[in-house]
Amino acid sequence: MSGHSKWSTIKRKKGAADAKRSKIFSKLIKEITVAVKEGGHDPDGNPRLRVAIANAKGQSMPKDNIERAISKGKDKDAASFEELTFEGYLPHGIAAYIECTTDNHQRTVSSVRSVFNKYEGHLGTNGSLSFLFDRKGIFVVPKGDIDQEEFELELIDAGAEDLELEEDGFFHITTSMEDFGSMMKKLEEMRIEPESAELQRLPADTKTLETGDAKKILKIIDLFEEDDDVQQVFHNMELTDELMEAME
Repeated sequence: MSGHSKWSTIKRKKGAADAKRSKIFSKLIKEITVAVKEGGHDPDGNPRLRVAIANAKGQSMPKDNIERAISKGKDKDAASFEELTFEGYLPHGIAAYIECTTDNHQRTVSSVRSVFNKYEGHLGTNGSLSFLFDRKGIFVVPKGDIDQEEFELELIDAGAEDLELEEDGFFHITTSMEDFGSMMKKLEEMRIEPESAELQRLPADTKTLETGDAKKILKIIDLFEEDDDVQQVFHNMELTDELMEAME
């Protein structure tokens, strides 16, 4: 199982047992709102909104919530958001790349810096760690009755770099950032709705820690993700089989 697939599996396990589902919804609503403000309320003409809605449906967000988020994005008087990124090192030299969407720049900077400082991390300057991560499109598609061989042949033309069928019963498809849109369009043409479709930052190399230390890093990542302004946290820690078992 590849690293990004393991991370998706961990997030799904956490989500299934997580009482903080409202936090997941709030992040999805924010992404829908930003997408509408950026490119309009029509999903057919706004690829970012189309992806945001697909991700919301993948998390079983009610249709009414999605429609309210779209309406909020159309409201000219609603709060405007800006997107921020933070790069730094956590304990044991683990690199972290944090993507945020916020309506209060100062609050977000203060919150993210606080977690780095409290847990002996180091917040770097923007661009200082970007060389450690490759930006890729990651699609998670339920296996259902899809024939893997035929499916893979169809997706190669749309830019699929890798396709894996994981033990959780989902295909994990990787594309370049540039082919993200064409893959989304291809899946739509095939009438396949992904459970999630995201641009992720995958580490070029990973660092292995002892399981105890790795679990502490995951707890720090949890603290970042509990912040409503934080949309995604990426890192270069190896998700070992031992760590996966410890997460059961």
